[in-house]
Amino acid sequence: MGPVDYLVVEFPGNKMTGEGFPLLLDLVDRGIIRILDLVFVRKDSDGSVAAAELMELGDGTDLSVFEGASSGLLDKEDINEAGTALEPGNSAGIIVYENVWAAPFAQAMRRSGARLVANGRIPVQALLASLEAAEAADTQSGS
Repeated sequence: MGPVDYLVVEFPGNKMTGEGFPLLLDLVDRGIIRILDLVFVRKDSDGSVAAAELMELGDGTDLSVFEGASSGLLDKEDINEAGTALEPGNSAGIIVYENVWAAPFAQAMRRSGARLVANGRIPVQALLASLEAAEAADTQSGS
């Protein structure tokens, strides 16, 4: 099995256009990722968090392909914890996925005696800020 990651994607005002779902399906179809769990939650104005039905959030987008995507990895506590990151009045999709592409690489490394000693993720905002700073420095230096 490849590494497993999760994402919590917030939809301000409970507005979901569905624009990203074809891209998500493409990743699945190409065998890059495997969706283990996909849960939608809504945070009410009083701060309470509850599961939301796919059809409640889709604005007419057909999300039926995602129905039943549940491995059991996410429990009520996980959903409540994800809800703490949301602003009241918003909803979110919680996606747990396997990085299928990495499984053969991980197997080869284990067979050769290698072991993972650290991993992490650079937040997108930090990456963008770093790239912008590098671009500004290049501009100032005349490159």
